[in-house]
This record gives sequence, C-alpha cells and structure tokens, in this order.
Amino acid sequence: MSLTSKQSTLASQVVDAIRSVVGVDSAVLHEPRFNGNEWKYLKECLDSTFVSSVGEFVDHFESGLTTYTGAKHAVATVNGTAALHVALQLVGVRPDDEVLIPALTFIATANAVSYCGATPHFVDSEERTLGIDPHALREHLQGISEIRSGLCVNRHTGRIIRALVPMHTFGHPVDIDGMMAVAQDYHLALVEDAAESLGSTYQGRHMGTFGLVGVLSFNGNKTITTGGGGAILTNDKELAVRAKYLSTTAKVPHDWDFVHDSIGYNYRLPNINAALGCAQLEQLDGFLKSKRKLFESYKSAFASVQSINLVEEPTDCKSNYWLQTLMLNESVVDQKKAIFTVTRDAGLMTRPVWTPLHQLIPYRECLRMPLPVAESLGRRLINLPSSAQLGGVE
Repeated sequence: MSLTSKQSTLASQVVDAIRSVVGVDSAVLHEPRFNGNEWKYLKECLDSTFVSSVGEFVDHFESGLTTYTGAKHAVATVNGTAALHVALQLVGVRPDDEVLIPALTFIATANAVSYCGATPHFVDSEERTLGIDPHALREHLQGISEIRSGLCVNRHTGRIIRALVPMHTFGHPVDIDGMMAVAQDYHLALVEDAAESLGSTYQGRHMGTFGLVGVLSFNGNKTITTGGGGAILTNDKELAVRAKYLSTTAKVPHDWDFVHDSIGYNYRLPNINAALGCAQLEQLDGFLKSKRKLFESYKSAFASVQSINLVEEPTDCKSNYWLQTLMLNESVVDQKKAIFTVTRDAGLMTRPVWTPLHQLIPYRECLRMPLPVAESLGRRLINLPSSAQLGGVE
C-alpha cells in the first residue's frame, strides 16, 4: 500500500513509541511465560498417568481459582466458550429466549448463546469502560420490554429476554453496578463474561463474582494459560454441582454403571492442562505487576503522540491490562491500516478490535439497539504487544 506523508508520520510515531517500550526487534501480541513449576507439574501429571479429566491437578486448580477470585466454587472446563455455554444453561437460558450481549465482543459470546438455541440481542458500549453502557441499555429496555409474571418480555417479538452478559473488554471492568441494577430491575440473570479479566477487580472484588455465574478463559493468549481451558465461577453450591454434572456428560455417579439422565457435554478440563494452570496461577501476581508496569511505560511513550490515547482502567477498578489498547481519534481512523502495515513491517504485532458482531454474516439479522459507540470503537481500537515479559520480569 502507498502511504501518504501524514499516514507515514503517525504510523512511524506509533512504531517508535512501541519500540521504545518493548526494546526488542520483534514482538507478538501476547505470548505465555513459563518460568515456574510448569515442567515439574507436567512431569508429575505424566508420571501419575492421569492426564485426562480425572486427577489431582484439576482439583488443585479449581481450589486455587476460588482462593484467588474469592468465588466459593470453580468448575474447570475445556475452554471459555464451553464455560459460557454451560453458564447460560445454568441460569435458565432456553431455546427461543433472547440474551443481551455486547455487539463489541469476541464471537464466542454470541456463539454460546446460539448453542443454547437462544438469540443474541446486541447492545451498545460506552467509551469509558469499552463494555456495555448500562444507561443506554436501560433506555432500550424501557422502550421494547415489559415485565410479565416476573419475566422480561420483548413486546415486539413476544420472546423472553432471559439474561444479560456483560463482557470485561481486554480486562477492563464494565460498569458492574449499572449492570446489576439493570439486571435486578428487569428480572434478568446476570452472567459475567470475565474471559479476559482474571486479576481485574472492582472496589477490591474480583470480576466474575458479581453475577449469578461468571466465566474465565485460559487460552494460550490469556494472562495465564492452560493451553486451552476455562472455568465457571459461582457462589451457589447447587449451580456448581450442576455445572460439574453438565460438563461431565451428565453422568450419574456410580461405581461401574454408565447412567446419563440428561444431555450433557464433554467439557471437563484435562488434568494435564490443569497441571500447567496450577504453575501459571502461582505466578499470576508477578504477571499482573509486569503488565501494569508495561502499561505505565506505554502511557509515557504515547503521551506526545497526537490523536491517540491509551485506554486506562475505569475509576474504582484495577485492570489486569490483559491487552494494552490504543484508541484513535475519529479524525485519524483513515490511518489505521497504515499503522498495521508499518508495525507489521517493523516486526511489531498490532491488531484491530473484533468486527462488531452484528456486522458478521451469522449475526446480521439478530436483534439490536442502535450501536453508535460500539461501531465507533470498532473503527478506533488497536491492541499493542502486551506479553507480561515485555514489562520486565517480576
């Protein structure tokens, strides 16, 4: 592509700022760091021969997650999407229901709704948190819904709006007070998509523990990884028991017989993945310190770059800064492709935010409110190299 002088200048400033922080010739978006007991625990797992979904490391990992997050129960799953699929079923989402989700999120949020036979209903975001705007959502629900027999019903479709799924974008906590207020007033089950926010808190309380259930992800690019993996968090013991039951093929416990009394899923996390997760969890505090240090370095480096802001954690929140993120002014959106081209050529991986889901082929016909902010953010956000080791080893 041929770059104008203006495009080349801004893109070069971005490259210089990134390079001044990362101090390496090349940098990917986010890579894991294995500098603890990973090899030790993996060998222990292999020596035990329990490498599948039964083994002590799964129990240790779930226990570690409850200790760290403050949730009373954690159920480990094979990935975050599986965790969200089960979580939606736990709160009663059924075929033909509607589920409120952000238009600006990874497609897994919508896919999990679709797996339940329900319909995603897309809602707008706010710039401050990058997550759902509770005030705009409340106005939308006032216009299209009513409460009948304790249920929120869409007057236009006649369907039950069953649940609200806020997602903490790039680890930055959504306005969770606003989410809980809307959920209470409109009789909605609150399911937190905390896939990106392990280590993020609001007023000292961990994200994923405010709703009836929350979900985490441990994909290879997350703050800690199990290779693949996820977890369901809840303070409700009955829901935790059912989560484990549904994710273990709905098998009724028995010494030898195979009795399955419902449709279940083979969603349990393998022990060998949990072994990796246990070692990673031990290092989480260090990773978070490094990523916060990386944010501060980027903030300083981009302070003099015009028309670009670095996304910061919302008030009263502590973000894990999973992915460091630039927000372009609308006046320079036309230079975004130039930034991607020049950073790529420099060996520095940058990435646009996800395409808003209502613009994707599978979800173009889904229900949605006006989405001006989500669409604007979709044009303006750029992720930067964010690996913990780039912030220095803690």
